[in-house]
Amino acid sequence: MQDKVLVTGGSGFVASHLILQLLEAGTMVHATIRSLENRAKIQPLTEMASRFPGRLRLFEADLLKEGSFDAAMSGCEVVFHVASPFKLPEKIKDGQREMVEPALRGTHNVLASVQRTKSVRRVVMTSTIGAIFGDYADVRRMKNNTVAEDYFNTSSNVRNNPYHYSKVLAEKAAWAKASEQERWSLVTINPGMILGPSLTPASESGSLFLLDEMFKGYFFYGMPDLSLACVDVRDVAAAHIRAAENPAAKGRYIVSEDHTRTFLEIAAVARRFHSRPYLLPTWQIPNAVVRLVGPLFGLTQSYMTNHLGIRFALDNRRSRDELGIVYRPFATTIADHYRSWAHLKSMPKA
Repeated sequence: MQDKVLVTGGSGFVASHLILQLLEAGTMVHATIRSLENRAKIQPLTEMASRFPGRLRLFEADLLKEGSFDAAMSGCEVVFHVASPFKLPEKIKDGQREMVEPALRGTHNVLASVQRTKSVRRVVMTSTIGAIFGDYADVRRMKNNTVAEDYFNTSSNVRNNPYHYSKVLAEKAAWAKASEQERWSLVTINPGMILGPSLTPASESGSLFLLDEMFKGYFFYGMPDLSLACVDVRDVAAAHIRAAENPAAKGRYIVSEDHTRTFLEIAAVARRFHSRPYLLPTWQIPNAVVRLVGPLFGLTQSYMTNHLGIRFALDNRRSRDELGIVYRPFATTIADHYRSWAHLKSMPKA
């Protein structure tokens, strides 16, 4: 890509990889950060700016502040709207304030800037497979028990999985705004659980927190029968770029492996690389036991009914056929994820 582009949320897990790939491809990149004073968060970006002189500019912008993306977007032909908070449900205290408002208002504010910026021809927005389904049990109502781009999540709300709910609202708002005009087109990338190496030590992504506890040994005694649909962060970044490059790209793209993996499977792969493999679980806790003790760890009976033991497939054909994504081997993703995690843990605290 030779166009000038904007990446929102530039210090994030996905966005930092996206920016690096864009710079390596010779693209002029504008990136927004909530605060340029947060040196820990912007250090990887300042290092990229030094490595690629004159090709990366950083701007301050706030998702909740109208007009704050105008300056960064000026002259850009593509906008990658990546910025949106991601926290695991147990880390969210106020779903409306922490998840819904920044995701929905941020999308409105970014697209309002797009409307004012005549150079923009395409918007690529980061969504999630969580905008397609909420609870795993939802997939049982889908054709062939397979997650496909045709569906929208109808089971999440501000109390039940507010992150997924925020992405549903934000994506629907984006599609509504795109349908009102013809100058710019919209494509959404709907990834699974994003894993892989982190470029930013200050990342707060729930993706990184999820395996952090496993690697530390918190679950050495065993894991419930829960599973994830996973994808490498570098493949997600590549999918964004392909969606911008390909004029025929349209609609939503599931970017994920085509099946789920249990935590026990993930632990088995990680055991090959972990310096203390005995910390990783080797036993799956029976569902009856999980149902008995789960409430002590904040798991409701409803959550357990809707997630325990449920597997499903994902239809990622469009990402492969239309975006040309060749998914990395899962073992490579986990190996790089672990090595990145171990490196960050070895660094002195700021």
